[in-house]
Amino acid sequence: MGHRFAGKSVLVTGGASGIGLAAARAFADEGASVTVADRDADGAAAAAEAILSSGGRALGVAADVSDPASCTEMVARAVAAFGGLHIAFNNAGVPSAIGGLFEEFGLTEWDRLMATNLSGIFYSMRAELPAMKACGGTAIVNTASVASLVAGVGMAGYVATKHGVAGLTKAAALDLIPFGIRVNALCPGLVDTPMLAGPTATPEVRAAMEAMTPIGRIASAEEIARIALFLASDESSYMVGALVAADGGVSLA
Repeated sequence: MGHRFAGKSVLVTGGASGIGLAAARAFADEGASVTVADRDADGAAAAAEAILSSGGRALGVAADVSDPASCTEMVARAVAAFGGLHIAFNNAGVPSAIGGLFEEFGLTEWDRLMATNLSGIFYSMRAELPAMKACGGTAIVNTASVASLVAGVGMAGYVATKHGVAGLTKAAALDLIPFGIRVNALCPGLVDTPMLAGPTATPEVRAAMEAMTPIGRIASAEEIARIALFLASDESSYMVGALVAADGGVSLA
């Protein structure tokens, strides 16, 4: 176990699975007290229990980032449990179905994606800031996507939300750096998470996805989490408003 985050209170949204779960475990391994927040209450509790069983400090919290009141409550729970909030990894997000013409993209699907993927980041940051300012601030890491850097056919809503996260991250970074709070975004490509479990269960589909990626493989959640920890740590102390691609080269092709 390392000590990069010893004495730090860290909040991870979308922490019950995938990149969020890998990051929550990694933060705890590095000495942080971790609040695992997720819409899946049982998953958040299980993730926290696993950290506790390994000798770490953690709290599982049910939270829906598309609801501003829920975001306020999750931060209050983190502060009550661990005395403050130093770092936030705003990772919660939902995928979109791919396909169809632009004009066929459903309004209900658009609203669903916007509520969690973009408004959820905004609501989370708004709720986090008073506690982070009170602690002197350190870092916010937002999960964006390779879809923040490039577009894809049949993905209008998802691409719009992720480009929005990129712009929101840059704007917030300028507003918050005077308070000692650095804001950066992580832009993953294809990652082995529950979101991809369905498609990648078919060997032919997985092979096609891997072939689309210049590096020739799909990332693990753990290697993406390591980049999130870097952005949250003092090792990235001069990075402000950066969009860090972790996409195996997809955005370069």
